[in-house]
Amino acid sequence: MHIVPESLKKLTDRVADITHRPKVKPPAPVMAEQKEEDLCLSLPMPDRFQHKAWKVRQRAYQDASKQFEVTPDEHDPSFRPFLMDPSLWKTAAADSNVAAQQDGVAALCAFLKFGGREGCTRTRSHTIAPLCEKGIASTRAATKASAYEAILLYVELDTAAPVIEELLPALSNKQPKIVAATLATLTAIFHAYGCKTVDPKPALKILPKAFGHADKNVRAEATNLAVELYRWLREAMKPMFWNDLKPTQQTDLEAQFEKVKAEPTPKQERFLRSQQAAMLRAPPPGAAAAEEEEEVEEVVEVDAFDLAEPQDVASKIPADFFDQLASTKWLDRKNALEGLYAILNVSRIKEGEFGEVTRGLAKSMKDANIAVVTQAALCIEVLAKGLRKPFGKYRQTISGPIMERMKEKKATVQDALGAAIDQVFLVTSLTEMLEEVLEFLKHKNPQVKEGTMKFLVRSLRTTRVAPSKQEVASISEAAKKLLSESAPALRDGGAEILGTIMKIMGERAMGPHLEGLDDIRKTKIKEYFEAAEVKAKDKPKPPPAAAPPRAAAPPPKKIMGGGKKPAVKKAAPPPSAYAQEAPLAPQPTARSTLQSKLGASKPSGLTTPGLKAPMKRTLAGPGGAAPLSVSSPRRPVVQPIPPEEDVPVPPRLGLGRGVAGGLAGRPLAKASTTNSARPASPMSPPRDPGMSALDRAELDELRLDKDRLLRQADDMRQERSRLNSEVQELKNQNAQLIEDHTRDVLSIKAKETQLVRARSDCEASEAMCGQLRREMERLKRALTSAERVNSPPAVKSPGRDGMSDDGGIYRDTGLYGSTQDSSRAGFGSRPQMSYNSTLSEEKENSGDASLSYSRGKLSPDINRTGRSSAASGSGGRASPVPSYRTTDSKAEANGNGQGVESWKRAAEVTSALKAKIEQMKARQGMNRS
Repeated sequence: MHIVPESLKKLTDRVADITHRPKVKPPAPVMAEQKEEDLCLSLPMPDRFQHKAWKVRQRAYQDASKQFEVTPDEHDPSFRPFLMDPSLWKTAAADSNVAAQQDGVAALCAFLKFGGREGCTRTRSHTIAPLCEKGIASTRAATKASAYEAILLYVELDTAAPVIEELLPALSNKQPKIVAATLATLTAIFHAYGCKTVDPKPALKILPKAFGHADKNVRAEATNLAVELYRWLREAMKPMFWNDLKPTQQTDLEAQFEKVKAEPTPKQERFLRSQQAAMLRAPPPGAAAAEEEEEVEEVVEVDAFDLAEPQDVASKIPADFFDQLASTKWLDRKNALEGLYAILNVSRIKEGEFGEVTRGLAKSMKDANIAVVTQAALCIEVLAKGLRKPFGKYRQTISGPIMERMKEKKATVQDALGAAIDQVFLVTSLTEMLEEVLEFLKHKNPQVKEGTMKFLVRSLRTTRVAPSKQEVASISEAAKKLLSESAPALRDGGAEILGTIMKIMGERAMGPHLEGLDDIRKTKIKEYFEAAEVKAKDKPKPPPAAAPPRAAAPPPKKIMGGGKKPAVKKAAPPPSAYAQEAPLAPQPTARSTLQSKLGASKPSGLTTPGLKAPMKRTLAGPGGAAPLSVSSPRRPVVQPIPPEEDVPVPPRLGLGRGVAGGLAGRPLAKASTTNSARPASPMSPPRDPGMSALDRAELDELRLDKDRLLRQADDMRQERSRLNSEVQELKNQNAQLIEDHTRDVLSIKAKETQLVRARSDCEASEAMCGQLRREMERLKRALTSAERVNSPPAVKSPGRDGMSDDGGIYRDTGLYGSTQDSSRAGFGSRPQMSYNSTLSEEKENSGDASLSYSRGKLSPDINRTGRSSAASGSGGRASPVPSYRTTDSKAEANGNGQGVESWKRAAEVTSALKAKIEQMKARQGMNRS
C-alpha cells in the first residue's frame, strides 16, 4: 500500500533532473512495511506464527515468550491456542529464517517451562524431530542451547521414554552432523537425569551401530555417550553391546573407562516434576534421612540383570536331558550338565517351571563323580543368578544337598559349591536359610561344619537386613559351641561369627551373649569385630515422639456420666494413642473411693508449673451414685526442667485398669470452683509429680501384660516356624512320593515292554515249532521213501487182467513167476505206501501232486517215457508195469551183496534222521519252557 501519489513521484523526478541532484528514494516503502507490521500486531497469535514475513513471525515469538512468563499458572488462556493447535510449534522450531528460529525455540522453552505437563505431552510429537534436524545441529550457539533446554524440559515435565523414542529415528539420518548432535543430546539427558530415571537400554542397543559409523565425529560422540553410561552403570553395561564391538574399539573404550573408574557414582542433577513434588512433600532432610537415601541408592544400583531382556531357556532344554542325567556312565551325566550350563548361562532367565531341573541338580549333588558335582553346582549358580527372586521357591530343594556335599576336600569342588550356595542366599534371605544352616553346624562331619560356618559368615557380611533378636540368640549359641571344637578352623570360625554379628548389632547388644566366655576368646572376637565389613546395621527404634507441655484446661461445665456406667477398658492404649488424644483435663474415676480408704492421694493428670492442685473434687459415683468428695493433702511440687528447644517432652503414660476401669472409662466431674480458685500459700511447697503406690502397681501390671504379650508373640512365632518346617517337610515328602510314583510308572512301562517282547518271542517260537514239526514229518516221509527205494522189490500175486487193486497198482498176470509167490505175498502193500508218502511230499513241495497223479493215470504213455514219479524214486500209483520189471531185473543182476549194502545205508540214514528228530523235540521243549 503506497501513500505517495504517482503524480507526486513524477514531479520529484523532474525536479531532480532540473537541479542535477541525485535521485533519493522515497520513504514510502519503509513506512509501508512499518505500517504493515503494526497492522499484523492486531492479528491473532496463531496467524502471526504462520505469517509469511519472518519479521512478523519473529515478533510473534518474542511476544509469546513475554506473554508466557507473566501467566499466573498453566491454566491461563494464553496457552489455549497452542494446546489446540500443537503444530504451530513445529513451524517455530524449524523456522526457515535462522534469526526467527532462534526466537521460536526460545518461545518453545518458555511455553514448556510455564505451560505444564499438558503442553509437553501435546507438542513433543510435533517438535522433537524438527529440534533434532534444525535445532541441536544449528550453527547458532543460542539456538543450539535453547534446543537442548527444550528437550530436557520435555523429559522433566513427563518421563524420558517418549523423548528417547522420538530421538532414536534421528540416528538414522544421512547427515552425520545430525547423528552426532542426537548422540550429544542423549549424553546430556543421561548426564542430567541419570540412568536411574532414564532407561539406558535403548541407548545401549544403538551403541554398536554408532561405533560403526563412517564419520569420526559420530564415533567420538558415541564414545562420550558410552563413557557417560559407564559412570552410572559400570561393568553392568558391557553385556549389552560389548561383544558387538571390534577389538580396537574395545581397547579404546577400556582406556576411556579407566579415566573415570576412580570417580564416585554421579548423582542426579535435574529432577522430574513428579520427583520435585515428592521432595516438597517429604520432611526436611536430616542425618537419618540422608542415611536412608544412601541405603536406597545402594539397593537400587543398576546391574546387568536389570538391563537384560528375559530369555526363555526352559524350552531349550533337550528332551533327553533327564535320560542322560540318569545314565550309568559319568561322562554322559557330565555332558548333559555341560549342555544345561550353556543353556542357562544368560544374563536374565524368563520365569518358568524349573522344579524338575532343580530336583535333578539336587540329585546330582550326591553323585559319586566330583566332576559331575562341580558341573551341577555351576548350573545351580547360573540358574539362581538368572532367575533371582523366582528361584526362592526351589531353595529348600537345593540348599540341603549343597551343604551336605561340602564334605569334599578338593578346592575346586568347594569353590563351586560355595558360589552356588552364595547365589542361592542372594535370592532368598538369612531368615529363610538360618534354621537349615544351624542344623548343619551340628553335623558330625567337620568338613561340612567348616563349609557351613564359612557360608554363614559370608551371609552375615552380605545381608542387608539385620537379624532379629531371636535369630541373634540362635546364631550366638551355635557359634559358642564352635568355640569349644577341637579343630582350630572351627574355633576361629565361631569367633568370626560372633565378631560379625557384633559389628551388625553393636557391642552393647552383644554383651549378654558373650557372658561366660574367657578373656582370650573375647579378645579373638574383638579382633574379628574390628576387621569385619558388613552391609546391615541394626538401628534401634527411636523413642515415641512426645507432645509439648500443655497448659491447664478450664474445668468442664458439665458432669459427664452422671447416669451412665463408665466403660471398662481391657488394656491401656499405647503411648502414641495418648499423644494423639491429648485429654484436656484430669479425669478422675470411681477408684478414688479405694484411694480414700488407703489414704493415698492420686494425681489426676500432668501438673503444669505455676498452677496449684485442687484440694477437693466432687466426683460422680459409679452407676449414677451420689457425688463423692475426695480430699487430698498438698504435696511439694518439683519444678520440672524446661525442655530444650525443638525437643518435645514425652507424655505421661496413661494409667491402666483400676477399680472403675481406668482413664478411658472415667466420667468427668466438675471440680470445686472454690478450692480451685483458692490462692496458693507462699510458704506451701510445690507438688511432687511422682506416682503413687497404686499407680506404680498398675504400671507394673501393664508391664506384666506387655511381657505376657511378648511371650505370646514369641510362642506364636515359634509355632509359625514349626508349622513352616512341617509344611516344608510335607512338601519334601510330596516331592519324594512324586519321584517314587514316576519311577514306578517307568518300571511298569518297562515291564509292559518286556511282556510284549516275550509274547512276540513266544509267537515266533510257536511258528518255529510248527515249521520244525512239518520238517520232521517231511523227514519221516523221506525216510520211508528211502527205505522203499533201497528195499528188495515186492512180489505181487497175480490178479485179474486189466484191473487194479485197492492201492491203485496195475496187475499183470505175466509179471511174476511161480517161485516168487511168497515174496509177492510179503510185499504186496509197499507200493501203496510209497505212493501216499510221495504224494504228500509232492503236495508239500510243489502243491501240484493231484495234477501229477491225474496226468499219470490219464496218460499212461507219458509215464512210460520216464516222467512219472517212479522214475524219480517215488513209486507212485501211475508207475507202469515195465518199471517194476526193470527194478526186479536190476536187483537180480546185482545180486544179494548190493542189497545188503543198501540196507545198511538205509539203516544209517534212519539213525541220523532219528537223532535229528530227537534234537528238534528237545529244542521245541526248551522253547516252550
